[in-house]
Order: sequence, then structure tokens, then C-alpha cells
Amino acid sequence: MPDAKSDVKSAVRPDPKPAAGLRFPSSFLWGAATAAYQIEGAAREDGRTPSIWDTFSHTPGKVLGGDTGDVACDHFHRWRDDVRLMADLGIGSYRFSVSWPRVQPTGRGPAVQRGLDFYRALVDELLAHGITPMVTLYHWDLPQELESAFPSGSPAGGGWPERDTAYRFEEYAGIVAGALGDRVELWATLNEPWCSAFLGYGSGVHAPGRTDPAAALRAAHHLNLAHGLGVRALRAALPTRAQVGVCLNPSAVRPLTPSAADLDARRRIDALANRVFTGPMLRGTYDDDLLADTARITDWSFVRDRDLATARQPLDFLGINYYSPAVVSAAPHADGPRLDGHGAADHSPWPGADSVSFHRAPGELTAMDWPVDPTGLKDLLLEYTAQAPGVPLYVTENGAAYDDKPGAGGQVHDPDRIRYLHGHLAALHEAILAGADVRGYFLWSLMDNFEWAYGYSKRFGAVHVDYETQKRTPKSSAHWYGKVAASGELRAAEEE
Repeated sequence: MPDAKSDVKSAVRPDPKPAAGLRFPSSFLWGAATAAYQIEGAAREDGRTPSIWDTFSHTPGKVLGGDTGDVACDHFHRWRDDVRLMADLGIGSYRFSVSWPRVQPTGRGPAVQRGLDFYRALVDELLAHGITPMVTLYHWDLPQELESAFPSGSPAGGGWPERDTAYRFEEYAGIVAGALGDRVELWATLNEPWCSAFLGYGSGVHAPGRTDPAAALRAAHHLNLAHGLGVRALRAALPTRAQVGVCLNPSAVRPLTPSAADLDARRRIDALANRVFTGPMLRGTYDDDLLADTARITDWSFVRDRDLATARQPLDFLGINYYSPAVVSAAPHADGPRLDGHGAADHSPWPGADSVSFHRAPGELTAMDWPVDPTGLKDLLLEYTAQAPGVPLYVTENGAAYDDKPGAGGQVHDPDRIRYLHGHLAALHEAILAGADVRGYFLWSLMDNFEWAYGYSKRFGAVHVDYETQKRTPKSSAHWYGKVAASGELRAAEEE
């Protein structure tokens, strides 16, 4: 394989020049985000039963170092202090997810009120500190019973490949909306359904760890269906003032060269990374090229009448999660790691795309080996402004992992993260000037946490967590971000 660092220059654009005094709209929402399994802990308290991530993380060899989310950041017991910390830092909004097995342990039937009470109290505390809550209903922690229990002889094997899971999600959405709808106005159905489908059921690097490309495509469809059913359940239970959306992780896919073959590789990955969800959710269809590309894997007979109409529900916002771009070519995947940023695996998360290779973009890398390229964020914001005209956007995740360590005085300085955030906020501002209706930005993540298959080895947080003592220490980036949020202004890098 040619040297990717020298061969992808045509695929990326120069970093945006630092800008002085960039002002954001006064109503712009400055937030931070987390996910339940990554921070809560208390895995067996108050009626909570295992999720697929509990099972996966307790399976030897699945998570680096044998780490689990059993304790994580112990947020379940420390939430009052964490909310106070957010307020002290000037965080204006907090996007968190609800743990499905904490609220509805078997994934069906009545709710556990103790689980709902935790989220009621958390929301009340946020509001008391002037912090706007955004609830994400599903951030990958499917109740294990829904993965394990499925009709006899079912080809789906349970979980998201099983159609019934979408209807269980509809019921769960209504339960949570009924409990929190009088307090919460911002709601997202799913977080990154691409990861749930293709990492969970395709490559197997995420829970539940299955490696069946047909199951991955079935899962993608049932996540689309669950989103539509969930939106309907939310609207039935919420006041009219509530805003309902979804958080996707679209890929800024770029061809290695402008050749016809590489452009076709880009088309193929765009269909699997992006249009498999935006087609149903925004247009009520699966594109013909996606169906053709995957025809040897599945006939898509699991798509039933009215499914696509159900998936296409009016949205009040679209959440965009972005970390780095993807660079692809038509050459078959060579020996060595697949440089798509989604972990080493023998099985591909890209069904029907065996003829595509991924290349690492040049330039600085984060601790995840992800390229730092803010132009991808601007491109996506403008692309989805065009795809969903009239639908406001939020950047619901953006951030970077670095090897942060406390210094001699206990402080944690992370200038690389500040540079990362500065560049991406500048790109976001450029997108606003170019016409993107971006209403807010949520830093990933509020605090260091359980980073899925990487365990506790990767630190994305603006707040450092000592996992032995659970001590929270705001990093330099947390204080920097708080100042940007307070002023609504991004100063030139040399002024920081």
C-alpha cells in the first residue's frame, strides 16, 4: 500500500486560519455531553439489570484491560457534585442519556420508579443551576433480555436485528417522556445508530459483539424504525414546546484521488455511513445504490410496508457528532489495520464494501489515532443544512482524547485539546456564516469515562477523573471552554 500520509493530500483541505473575535449568537447553547453506561456505575443498584454492554465488558478479551462500567465515574452517587461542577465551569446545557435497563430492566413492561426518580432528581438539579437538559433516550445500552430473548427460530437472533426491539423502544420512549416531559424540552431518540448497527453486529468491536453483515443491515433498519416510532411516542407524551431530534455520526467521506474508481468508493461508503440513516429519516427511502451494493448480503425483505413512512418523522433538530474525516480509495483492503477509526477487527463494519480501502489523513493525530481536521465539521454542517432545509442543527458531540496526566501540583494542562476545540469552533462559526443554522455545541465529554472497547485507557474529558479516588479535576480546557461559553466569543489562538 502507498504511504497514506503522502497520498491523501488531495483528499483534505488546509486547516482554517485562526480568526479573531468570532462572535456566536447570543442564544447559542454551550453544552457538554456524557452517556449513561460510560459514567453512571451502580450497575446492580435500584433494580437495574444488565445491558448488552455489561455482558460484553464482562466477556474476557472484549474490552482493553478487562475494564467494565460497573463503577465508571460513579456518577449515580455523585451527580449533585457533578452538576455543581458544571455550573461552576459555566456549562449552559448538559446532554445525558437515560439507561434503558435502569428504567425498564427487561426492556418491556412497567418502569422501575427508582430508576426514573434518579433522572427526575438529576433534571431538577440541572434546572436549579440554570443548566438546560437534553435527554438522549438510547446511547447503546440495550437491555440484555432484548438481546437474549427472541422468538424461536428467528433469523434475527435478538437485539436490534429483531423487529420487536423497535416496538419495545417505542414503549420505553413513552415511559421516559411521561416521567420527564414536564421538565425537559430537548429530546434525542438515538445516539449514533451507525455504531449500534455496524460495530455491534458487523465488526463485533462493540456490544453485543456479533459479526454478521446481514444482521448489521437488519439492525440499521430496525433502528430507523425505532427512531420513527420513538418520535411518535415522544410527541404523544410531550408538551408542544418540546423539541425532538436524533444524534447521528455522519462521516465526512473524501476520495483519495479524483479518479472514477475512488469517487465510486466514496459513494459506496457514503451510502453505508450516512444515507442508510438519512435516507429513511429525512426522505423516507433507501437509495437504490445502497440496496444494489448489499444485494448479495440481504434482499431487504425485512422492510415492511409503511416502515419508511414511519421512520420519516418531522424533526425539530438534527444532532451531528463529528471527530475526523474518512479518506477512501478503490483498492481492496490490504493486510494490516483497517484505518477507518473504528478499531481493529477481523470482520468489517462495511457490508458490501470489501473493495474499499481506508487511509489516514495527514497531520496531527489524537490519542485515538484520529486525524485532527476541523474542515470536516464545516463540510458536514453545510451538507446537512442542504439535506434538511429548515431543520436546525446541533453539534451534539465533538472532542478529542489525549494522554492527560496531572502535574506536580495536581493541575491538568491539556493545550492540545484547547487547540482542537478552538479549530473546530472556528470551523463551526464559518459554517454559521455560510448559512448553517447551528443552535448549539456539546463538548465530548464532560469528564473522562469508560471509553467502550478501549476501557479507561482513553481520556476525552474536559474534567480529569482519578478512577481510584473518583476525584474530579477540571483541566485547562474546561476553564477555557467555560470562558468561551460565558463570553460567546472565540478569540484568536494567539490571544488565548
